[in-house]
Amino acid sequence: MNKRVAVIGAGPSGLAQLRAFQSAAAKGAEIPEVVCFEKQGNWGGLWNYTWRTGLDQYGEQVHCSMYRYLWSNGPKEGLEFADYSFDEHFGRPIASYPPRAVLFDYIEGRVKKAGVRDWIRFNTAVRQVTFDAESAQFTVTVHDLVNDRTYSELFDYVVVASGHFSTPNVPSFAGFEGFNGRVLHAHDFRDAREFAGKDVLLIGTSYSAEDIGSQCWKYGARSITISHRTKPMGFNWPDNWSEVPLLERVDGHTALFRDGSSKHIDAIILCTGYVHHFPFLGDDLRLKTSNRLWPLGLYNGVVWEKNPQLFYVGMQDQWYTFNMFDAQAWYARDVMLGRLPLPDLATMQAESADWRKREEALADDYAAIRYQSEYTAGLAALTDYPPLNIEGMNEAFFQWKKHKKEDIMGFRNNSYRSAITGTISPPHHTPWKDALDDSLESYLGKP
Repeated sequence: MNKRVAVIGAGPSGLAQLRAFQSAAAKGAEIPEVVCFEKQGNWGGLWNYTWRTGLDQYGEQVHCSMYRYLWSNGPKEGLEFADYSFDEHFGRPIASYPPRAVLFDYIEGRVKKAGVRDWIRFNTAVRQVTFDAESAQFTVTVHDLVNDRTYSELFDYVVVASGHFSTPNVPSFAGFEGFNGRVLHAHDFRDAREFAGKDVLLIGTSYSAEDIGSQCWKYGARSITISHRTKPMGFNWPDNWSEVPLLERVDGHTALFRDGSSKHIDAIILCTGYVHHFPFLGDDLRLKTSNRLWPLGLYNGVVWEKNPQLFYVGMQDQWYTFNMFDAQAWYARDVMLGRLPLPDLATMQAESADWRKREEALADDYAAIRYQSEYTAGLAALTDYPPLNIEGMNEAFFQWKKHKKEDIMGFRNNSYRSAITGTISPPHHTPWKDALDDSLESYLGKP
């Protein structure tokens, strides 16, 4: 009987897993039957933009946390697929910081070329995954949303690739109930133009606070205030930006902060991160972690140590993204194909503990980038994934960090060298702050 693999999610992580199996099949390997369940109507995960917030047309929680006018906040040279370059996809070099639509087109281009769309069951939400030790098989129960039909199938392996940036962490502050403005989480932010002429308060110092604040500034917000719990981000913000300690309470339109200061506020955006959320998994299978470079419980960051027939792809706090997902997917594939034997549980847990110990000793962001690059390159080297020029990718990340410190509103105007092709990206035709159209056509065309 042929083995079967269930992949949960058709975002970049799930698509990496499909591409990994397709690559093996193209080289003559006999692969299992692969079925991918995706609750959205198209692939791309978070990169599949929707105007919807809250619940979708089927009553499912909206997965998308993307917004209009989002541009990559890191250089594309750090996330380039080793087997499918930007030059190959677009037929020419493009600038280093593409908007969402351009990155979606790139993600889609590789899987279109691979021909794996028929492996995906769209509009199908996974409701439950259980494991029977006697048969050594998983029962995966799903809901066909279009036909409102629930059914179950058996699988030998399960890959959880549903991401962890779709279920928001939503704190509360005193006075929210009577605030005379709008309160929303970054997950539900869609259009910066909504906040033109307004005084906007962002709570948190994550990338979403940095970027959503930048978007609101770019599209005409009157002022941006960032409230931090531990320390300010400290960039050279524009004159109408300020950073203040954590919010204590709001009173009408007035926000009051821990240092005794206050400010008139029209809207509050909670940039307070996301939680790992796998409601379809029981305690015996469910990853429970905060956003870490090394989540415990996953051997090589991928294999569920307590049941090595279960895999997680893309669950780490991320500097590296698409190519790290590839390294993980190729590794998971080769474990499933029997090419890479696994050690016993004690050895797996000891190795994971060592990686966690190393994570806890990291001195700064540069050390964290090197840590994750070492992990990504080492994992990829165990398989036939094309070699990664990790030093070249690290250099792009290091230059990105420097350019952000120099000019937080202009860092996207810089160019970097592809570690895959050696091509230096051209400058974009319009400086980021003046590029108000984020469409694929505008980005690739001329001003």
